[in-house]
Amino acid sequence: MRSRSWTCAAAGLLVVAAVGCTGGGDADRPEPPATTRATSSAPARTPPPTAAPADPVSIPALIERDHHGSDLRLGDVLARTSAYTRYAVTYETGGLTVSGIMNVPEGKGPFPALVLAHGYIDPAVYTSGRGLAREQDLLARNGYVVLHTDYRNHAGSDDDPDNDVNLRLGYTEDTIGAVLALRGSGRPEIDGDRIGLLGRSMGGGVVYNTLVVAPGLVDAAVVFAPVSSRPDENIDHFQRDGDDPVVARIDAEHGTPEENPKFWREVAPVTYVDRASEPLLIHHGTADDTCPLTWSERTAAAFEAAGKDVELVKWRGEGHTFGPRWPASMDRTMAFFERHLR
Repeated sequence: MRSRSWTCAAAGLLVVAAVGCTGGGDADRPEPPATTRATSSAPARTPPPTAAPADPVSIPALIERDHHGSDLRLGDVLARTSAYTRYAVTYETGGLTVSGIMNVPEGKGPFPALVLAHGYIDPAVYTSGRGLAREQDLLARNGYVVLHTDYRNHAGSDDDPDNDVNLRLGYTEDTIGAVLALRGSGRPEIDGDRIGLLGRSMGGGVVYNTLVVAPGLVDAAVVFAPVSSRPDENIDHFQRDGDDPVVARIDAEHGTPEENPKFWREVAPVTYVDRASEPLLIHHGTADDTCPLTWSERTAAAFEAAGKDVELVKWRGEGHTFGPRWPASMDRTMAFFERHLR
């Protein structure tokens, strides 16, 4: 397993989005998904330093920050199955306590671990662990410790009143902290040297951020129906036409993309794809009317142009949340993690 530059010391993108095995004879078999792939062993390149300090709300500021995640605590048992036990958990990151759930497989570990980053759900109605229930269950049944982070401002997590106006970049800190808390937990069932990421919709954007902020943190990443890797595009698509008051605060604080293009360039993970070092698998449905497929096509092309190991799988006819093809997409996902984490 690769060496790590990350310590386990006392260790998002802004969007608003909704959030069996296949079988049968040849006549029932769906068309295979279209796939694009590029691989390279080229080293990541860090952008040259600038004379001025980084804007505190930016990817460069996150790169410069010392990230911490620690004190992973297992609370109440929420469910027991024949395959795993589900716990309420908390961990510390960036001076905040963040809640979540963790599924721990039955049997002898240590098991590889996955951190799950959920899509947008209004924090006012969100409940702990909500958003990726199918994935949490299936991945735990297949031998992965699954830590689903709630993020700050959700469920039992501490509040961060500036998170929305700061483009929810705090969710990226929470995800990095979740990985570090797993790695530093000392729990015998967790293999801290085999950790991956999985994000859906807004959580896909959080994964993009994490890959460019913290190269080498994890071993592989998967995203489903991700948002754009450009926050200005997400705001225009989901919020600006809806007269969202948060957008007015963002414009007042940071300037519009026309007024302050430097700010918007520096909050976009696509600007820094040359830093990423982990293999990335992107799933996107051709009928997704929430997050356009073109977003993933452009993001994959940017990773490819930077010489990165990226694969975009286009699922014919699937919408934003995936339906009939979800089992096949998860088979593809688990094969990907099997190659890179086992």
